[in-house]
Amino acid sequence: MSIQTLSDTTSLAPISKEEVGELPFYIAATGPASGPRWTLKHDDAFAVVDSLGDMGAAAAGPNGLFFEDTRFLSRLELLVNGQQPLLLGSNIRDDNSMLSVDLTNPDFLIDGKIVLQKDLLHISRTFFLWRGTAYVRLAVSNHADRPIGLSLSLLYGSDFADLFEVRGMRRAHRGSAERRTNGKDIVSLAYRGLDGITRTTTLTFDPPPPELSASEATYRLDLAPGQMQPIYLAIGCNAAERQQAKPFLKGLLEARRELRVRARDTTSVETSNEVLNEMLCQSAADLQMLMTETPQGRYPYAGIPWYSTTFGRDGLITALQMLWCDPSVARGVLRRLAAYQATRTDPASDAEPGKILHEMRGGEMAALGEVPFARYYGSVDSTPLFVLLAGLYAERTGDLGTVKALWSAIEAALAWIDGPGDPDGDGFIEYCRATELGLANQGWKDSFDAVFHADGPLAEGRIALAEVQGYVFAAKRSIGRCARRLGRVEQADRLEAEARRLAERFETAFWCPDIGSYALALDGHKEQCRVATSNAGQLLFTGIVRPDRAAEVAAGLLGPRFFSGWGIRTVAQGQARYNPMSYHNGSVWPHDNALIALGLARYGFKQAVDQLFKGLFDAASYMDLRRLPELFCGFRRQANRGPTLYPVACSPQAWASATPFSLIEAALGLELDPERDEIRLRNPRLPSFLDEVTLRNLRLAETRVDITIRRHRHDVSIEIARQQGEAQVAIVSSR
Repeated sequence: MSIQTLSDTTSLAPISKEEVGELPFYIAATGPASGPRWTLKHDDAFAVVDSLGDMGAAAAGPNGLFFEDTRFLSRLELLVNGQQPLLLGSNIRDDNSMLSVDLTNPDFLIDGKIVLQKDLLHISRTFFLWRGTAYVRLAVSNHADRPIGLSLSLLYGSDFADLFEVRGMRRAHRGSAERRTNGKDIVSLAYRGLDGITRTTTLTFDPPPPELSASEATYRLDLAPGQMQPIYLAIGCNAAERQQAKPFLKGLLEARRELRVRARDTTSVETSNEVLNEMLCQSAADLQMLMTETPQGRYPYAGIPWYSTTFGRDGLITALQMLWCDPSVARGVLRRLAAYQATRTDPASDAEPGKILHEMRGGEMAALGEVPFARYYGSVDSTPLFVLLAGLYAERTGDLGTVKALWSAIEAALAWIDGPGDPDGDGFIEYCRATELGLANQGWKDSFDAVFHADGPLAEGRIALAEVQGYVFAAKRSIGRCARRLGRVEQADRLEAEARRLAERFETAFWCPDIGSYALALDGHKEQCRVATSNAGQLLFTGIVRPDRAAEVAAGLLGPRFFSGWGIRTVAQGQARYNPMSYHNGSVWPHDNALIALGLARYGFKQAVDQLFKGLFDAASYMDLRRLPELFCGFRRQANRGPTLYPVACSPQAWASATPFSLIEAALGLELDPERDEIRLRNPRLPSFLDEVTLRNLRLAETRVDITIRRHRHDVSIEIARQQGEAQVAIVSSR
């Protein structure tokens, strides 16, 4: 038996493309994790900076200023007398609108003697994004009892890397770049891409620096005791060189005003638990930051840094999670995805008429076809989720006008589900990528190795995922009810009958008595992938599960093989490819748990909802900013230790940020019925760490209401603190 050590790199065989699946789109982790980072976003621009407020000063990590999938600034480094300042502290405003960094000078030595001791200068560094421009303010204050002279330099540059280059892809050819100064206060960094588009970063300094080059600006400051000198920098992405940026303070006030307007009609949640309040406030702020104004309305971009763009599945699920507290998000998502619905067959983008977008990108590599994601339709679940959201939006709001306007898109989506989505006509929708460049797996677990058989081999051929059949079932039922309200009685009857037949076929084809759950998928030979996965929990969310089997599924999900103590793993411990450090085969995804919690509530398993809610709450209590990330590792919970983080998880990510609101919805059993003008709490129950929850500005048609729910051991009471409108509020008990 020979032992190969990791240091014996010459004998390690390279990993083949088949072993890593969609290797070009794999997010590599090739070195140690980068240090603490701060994230800001506004519409199509986002910035990732280190704790000092620098970009690119330290190796590793996707630092920089990004706009429409291109890095417009890869370096922004502050030096005082040629040295990096010392960090006092940095923090981001609670509403994510502004980053503040406090710095001071190190000891400055000449010939081994201290000529200026540390902590005499205070450098306040303030940073915010608004409308494609990064605004920076430096305020340098002298706290010494004597004058201080110093040089303050800003070093800058841009590689204009496509986001996929930042993720690790290499390109054989790139465009051309140039850098130049324009007058005494402007630097222009430009890149002429191979797609024929010129991308420009414009840096505007106020006041003009005495020394300005294409890569460095230097100020010579002479500060009297107590004197403060401000310096302003505006960094515009694709802005005209002489286009006047707003003054720093005016821009900041307008950016905050815009945030307040965006959040005005959203229901807010306050509880008796301060840690949960911090978690909810952070989630609300992250969701507002990720919202992007598009021509079709607000859209939650999926996550930072890798997914800050329109993703179909992510936007749809986030809108579903937020439907009870902010249905306007669903309206924007539905309109935008309808606008980009596929109308023709295109194998390169996995497009077929009626399919809903998976992802769209605005970078150079997408424009050139080096990646297939300019408009990419390689997801099997976005289309049924679109139909489902449309039906649930109509039920939540009574806004039949919007649904009527979308009806042709809904019917096209239904035609794809029953047509190209089911090429063999067996009643299940399936996927198989149209080209080798596309994603190998096209459900939400889209890693190359996420769909496999009980003994480990990967599933092959056209794959029918379990939860996707549930999405179709729920979609046809919800849009069938909507069709009936629109007077389309015959279509409603047909959709409801199709849903019933699908549920019957599904039980026969997917139930696995030996694992007490549903198969992960059927492969191309209609063989079951008999693997215990969290996909079955999402089936509870859709309502396709037979009641007599729901209890067995729920018990398994909350048992020790699945439940880590922090949440439900994607794959149960002991399965062939289980790995608690993997992306999809044993990790814990908050949004997955959120949908499972809603499913548990649907079937009346409120004690299980309590357990899941507490696990995720406890996990968030250990997280930086109380922010739930995209995912974390599935290691078993240990006393006096927090959960293990996943190194390249997006944070924030939209559907993870929406998770606390789904947990509140599941715990309270919220149902909002505009047709009956009723707000119902079905079997409401608060977990043990929560004595009281107040919902403010809960909206149903013309009604606005503030409700407080209080726990009394295993029961609750409600108090209506304020009400405008005639809707009835009631507790409903049912099995």
